[in-house]
Amino acid sequence: MKYSLFFLTGCATALLAGCGTKMECGDVLRPDTRVSNTLYAGNRAPLEPSRFVKLPAGSIRPGGWVKKMLELQRDGLCGHLGEISAWLEKENNAWLSRDGTGKHGWEEVPYWLKGYGNLAYLLNDEAMIRETKVWIEAVLNSQRADGYFGPWVEKRGRPDLWGNMIMLWCLQSYYEYAGDRRVIAFMTRYFRWQLQLDESLFLKDYWENSRGGDNLYSVYWLYNLTGDAFLLELGEKIHRNTADWMQADRLPNRHNVNIAQSFREPATYFLQSHDSAHLQASYNDFYLIRQGYGQVPGGMFGADENAREGYHDPRQGVETCGMVEQMSSDELLLRISGDPFWADHCENVAFNTYPASMMPDLRSLRYITSPNMVASDDKNHHPGIDNAGPFLIMNPFSSRCCQHNHTQGWPYYAENLWMATPDNGLLAALYAESTVQARVGNGETVLLEQETHYPFDETVQITVREGSQAVFPLYLRVPAWCREATAEIVGRNGDRALVRAGASRYMRINRSWSAGDTVRLTLPMRLTVDVWAQNGNSVSVNYGPLTFSLRIEETCIGKNSIDAAIGDSKWQKTADPARWPSYEIQPGSPWNYGLVYDPARPETSFEPVRKSWPADDYPFSVASVPLELKARGARIPEWQTDEYGLCAFVPQSPVSTAEPAEEITLIPMGAARLRISAFPTVEK
Repeated sequence: MKYSLFFLTGCATALLAGCGTKMECGDVLRPDTRVSNTLYAGNRAPLEPSRFVKLPAGSIRPGGWVKKMLELQRDGLCGHLGEISAWLEKENNAWLSRDGTGKHGWEEVPYWLKGYGNLAYLLNDEAMIRETKVWIEAVLNSQRADGYFGPWVEKRGRPDLWGNMIMLWCLQSYYEYAGDRRVIAFMTRYFRWQLQLDESLFLKDYWENSRGGDNLYSVYWLYNLTGDAFLLELGEKIHRNTADWMQADRLPNRHNVNIAQSFREPATYFLQSHDSAHLQASYNDFYLIRQGYGQVPGGMFGADENAREGYHDPRQGVETCGMVEQMSSDELLLRISGDPFWADHCENVAFNTYPASMMPDLRSLRYITSPNMVASDDKNHHPGIDNAGPFLIMNPFSSRCCQHNHTQGWPYYAENLWMATPDNGLLAALYAESTVQARVGNGETVLLEQETHYPFDETVQITVREGSQAVFPLYLRVPAWCREATAEIVGRNGDRALVRAGASRYMRINRSWSAGDTVRLTLPMRLTVDVWAQNGNSVSVNYGPLTFSLRIEETCIGKNSIDAAIGDSKWQKTADPARWPSYEIQPGSPWNYGLVYDPARPETSFEPVRKSWPADDYPFSVASVPLELKARGARIPEWQTDEYGLCAFVPQSPVSTAEPAEEITLIPMGAARLRISAFPTVEK
């Protein structure tokens, strides 16, 4: 795949009908980086210019279903994990110790805090902000004279810096929210310590070696604020000592989270190297894992924990950790490259894979979720999956890494709904109900509100709520699945204009905006079918950005969370499994259907059915989905669960069956905690 850089490709100057307001509009492939944002800190020279700039914490206030997700996190596992997880116990916790001694000094605390703190800032929740500061203050007070901070974790005579990498991201978010200058001095001293550390001791352990790109991102974040030249020297050292994600035909390892998180490292280093080969390497890594293991719907790949030869069927899954790290990578790569592909992919995972990894109340999660999944229980399904133990049950006491790391998923998604652009404008990057308050143009502050039920609806309305005669460009992303988008601009006095743009581009509307101006974006949703040749020519069905699964009635059975926990789980003595139960989910209706459809005209075989928007703003459950597809299917009696209790490999299509064709219902994949998303096809 060739990666083409930049710029403005189609631009027109128009007069809005009915007035003399001047407007420049058109579609662009990438933002023009020959200018740079003067209002927000993007990449400082000599780093590559910023394609898009992340807005400070607190700039974006999500609404609708995204806000609902955040509220459920607050009231669910994320907000109460401090009462459950032994790693978050405050007594003798190494992350709360001034000298770094104590228990639980590795990844779990910063994993949890990474999402918990950002969730607190997004919801402006005073109690959560106070709790966040307890941990942040302890970290800031733990710095030694030489610059190191936090618990000292040593492996084979070398310091393990992985936990510190995560904590740096917590500190960065805290600085963006609070503007606490102590963070800048703290990180500067720590990075000077890293620079002087002998390379034989630097980033040599498995996890830190794979994930050095997270450390690199923090170095560039600080450089953009201080301009300290030694940070670029450290950037070269980090890249030199991180696992080689530049290989043309192989990955350094096949651990699902490492891949979803670490494949972005070469693209991050591209900011310093200016060598397009580094940027291309991240694209190559993305496709490399999916060529062999990603022939499945939902944006992820079949690794369970580690991808294995011969295990690529859609019944293989991915850790919840892998989902949220993939979303974070997509968000970061969108800002680095400007390529709308990464926003499309982030939505694919966020809409179709991630929601089903947790119960609808977000009080429990499972370690592994698959595109084809007909059992969610506490049984050992190894070697069918690459994990021995109860890895498929929804359990709030279990999973350890995912239990803490899942917290970043929705907060980071919400923080990337809007971005600043190089020309002092704004980008609607990920469509969702929200408001954004930001400085634009010559420094004016505007408040924009986005109203939509996307991805369940195809219209997005953006209204300027505050601001007067602020001249700035507004960018609107056109997803790859949308052949042509239209945007109707209506001035507060009734003047109108229309803009059109094709797939995988950005509309750019530059004008003087005032309170009351609106933009109504229409992204016509259409039905498409993907064929997965490497998995028996199975097919998945999409409508706009949503992929659909068979509606399977879900029977939830409560379990004791202690009894159903994975072996390395730890919980506090006072954690009450009766208050925090686990759930086994069993199918209450048949699942072994193949699709009957016309491959030449698939749109004629499926009927979209729109339902009322759920009153509680939660659209990701079997009962609450606002969009379904009516389809035809036939049972395949020989397709059953296998000796490991998993959905057997998807049969080779087309399948012959004597069973009659019947009407079946498909629901969005993200709402299906039991699901068939990659279907065999049936000859009828």
